[in-house]
Amino acid sequence: MTSYKELGLVNSREIFKKAVAGGYAIPAYNFNNMEQLQAIIQACVETKSPVILQVSAGARKYANSTMLRYMAQGAVEYAKELGYSVPVVLHLDHGDSFELCKDCIDSGFSSVMIDGSHHSFDDNIALTKKVVEYAHAHDVTVEGELGVLAGIEDDVVAEKSTYTKPEEVIEFVERTGVDSLAISIGTSHGANKFTPDQCTRNADGVLVPPPLRFDILEEIEKQLPGFPIVLHGSSSVPSDQVEIINKYGGAIKDAVGIPEEQLRKAAKSAVCKINIDSDGRLAMTAAVREVLATKPAEFDPRKYLGPARDSLKELYKHKNEVVLGSAGHA
Repeated sequence: MTSYKELGLVNSREIFKKAVAGGYAIPAYNFNNMEQLQAIIQACVETKSPVILQVSAGARKYANSTMLRYMAQGAVEYAKELGYSVPVVLHLDHGDSFELCKDCIDSGFSSVMIDGSHHSFDDNIALTKKVVEYAHAHDVTVEGELGVLAGIEDDVVAEKSTYTKPEEVIEFVERTGVDSLAISIGTSHGANKFTPDQCTRNADGVLVPPPLRFDILEEIEKQLPGFPIVLHGSSSVPSDQVEIINKYGGAIKDAVGIPEEQLRKAAKSAVCKINIDSDGRLAMTAAVREVLATKPAEFDPRKYLGPARDSLKELYKHKNEVVLGSAGHA
């Protein structure tokens, strides 16, 4: 067994406490490869932001769990080399079983999410509590989920959203002992978070998604004052990145995300962790497509993955400074 403390990582307990008190959210960025990880660390060092490195079950299959462990350790050392030691959490995103969560804890993760939202309320509690008991024995923090987000993200698929019921949150938290709670208030996984008929169009013909249910968030805050809340599916799907992708041969239609001003409003509340994955995928893909289309003789991966990494870094710096408010809090 490898303890996350041996890798220089931290769990989420203290950084969440500071985020709730400070009115900002910690960025939770998914990564699968070296360039993504470099961009995340560069952006967070340059903005002095704490960060949660998120790994899905799909990412573990793709990159190998041992590789990911040492990449996270390398990220901690890389931040020091860049001149600022930011707090780094290694977090399992959407764990769906006790066995997966246990394996991640045993291999050096400092935080895990157990997503039992597809089970009944009582079965969700039982599964989450089992993970919490094992995780807390190793000082690892646990995120649970109530409510279901629509959309597709790696192995997580749901056709419809089910909003979190505020009247259930106290019982869920008390019976499970979770450290944070992911809720459903209208965010969604993927780049196509909403169908066109769910949206309106502005004067320029751009799709405008339905607003987040801040009334549900406010009621949950009343039920659990000061408790760390998490938003999944919170990419904003920048139209400029989608346009570049489509300009250079892509076919992403009717992509729409969560407006950044709504995320900033959420980050000023008890929402202290906001997950962003699709925006990073779009930024990298746009940069790669542009290089390959404008320089068709290029075949050196560094020549298209380098610009992709740079584009990703700028996106994450923007998120930390403007959207999440986490800049300067490391």
